[in-house]
Amino acid sequence: MRIIPAIDIIDGKCVRLSKGDYDTKKIYNEHPLEVAKEFEAHGIQHLHLVDLDGAKSKHIVNHRVLEQIALRTSLKIDFGGGLKTNEDLRIAFESGANQITGGSIAVKDKATFTSWIQKYGADKIILGADALDEKIAVSGWQEESTEALVPFIQKYQKKGIKYIICTDISKDGMLQGPSFELYKKILKETAVNKTTGGPSGVVDTLVPGVKLIASGGISEFDELPRLAAMGCEGTIIGKAIYENRINLKQLEHYILGK
Repeated sequence: MRIIPAIDIIDGKCVRLSKGDYDTKKIYNEHPLEVAKEFEAHGIQHLHLVDLDGAKSKHIVNHRVLEQIALRTSLKIDFGGGLKTNEDLRIAFESGANQITGGSIAVKDKATFTSWIQKYGADKIILGADALDEKIAVSGWQEESTEALVPFIQKYQKKGIKYIICTDISKDGMLQGPSFELYKKILKETAVNKTTGGPSGVVDTLVPGVKLIASGGISEFDELPRLAAMGCEGTIIGKAIYENRINLKQLEHYILGK
């Protein structure tokens, strides 16, 4: 399972929120590049970079931070927050994003988001399926939509989406553990039949239909093997790192298989 630390950006600084509430902002570092370099020094290869100013402004804002981290580290960055137009996407990719995450756009402008999947391919576009009480939330989690979580994912699965980041907003930043049952449900409901042949004949097996990235609530290291055993392709870790509930040496050992 991929380990993906998160850096959330407001005013160019590394911050964390609780339950997506901007009033709970806590600044952890004035220089996100320093944080990214520390991740890289511990064997981490991936980064989840969120433009919280962009999410609020509804257009890309902190692309210079993205560019700086992309130029000065080898981290593979997925970038999200406020990506609404083809121009936003162009800027994100030209600034060094390896993948982009679309959340609100996937709810409010399905045609544009679907066109991104078709243009850039399913390896470049991540569906941000962030939910409260299994209803999709949008606009930096400031609004709740009428979209039910699992059917929303299934619709985009049919359109070719592969990567899903799912955050249970009630868990985000609370250090109370992730939504194991919710992730089990998503993996079960999106699984697909795979038919294989062998000496004993044809066998139908359920295999994961999406690459599910768990996000929100990670509080201790022992939760990571549980998420991996369930079939999560990756997990995003934020406050647990910044509050030293999970240290980077533990993650380094996990990544290296020690």
